[in-house]
Amino acid sequence: MDVQGLIRAAYAATLHARAPYSGFKVGAALLCADGTVYTGVNVESSSYGLTICAERVAMFKALSEGRDKFQAIAIICANRTWCPPCGACRQVLWDWGRDLDVILAKDENDYQLMKLSALLPHAFDNGYLIHD
Repeated sequence: MDVQGLIRAAYAATLHARAPYSGFKVGAALLCADGTVYTGVNVESSSYGLTICAERVAMFKALSEGRDKFQAIAIICANRTWCPPCGACRQVLWDWGRDLDVILAKDENDYQLMKLSALLPHAFDNGYLIHD
């Protein structure tokens, strides 16, 4: 895995973020098992509750293109602060990517690499659902 390349892709995506209310622009780059990378940005809504995060945008783009195996996701904020995924993103990443590698980056040389399970211990998933 080219960690620096994935971080660069995430940072390049921040240029397209739509954050007119918070000014907090985030980019994500999701690495699929086949080497394809899907990027995403946060897109804010004036109603705030309809805002979507970069991580979910990247995941939904990949899923909508038929991808279903994922290796890693890099997340970076345009202002170069740490930006861990929110709870909703952690859940979606777990549901579709399971225990993928998460790269939290300030830049391509200053990053943390961890498993999603470290960010979402005791994750809820379909294994807990009752099936008749």
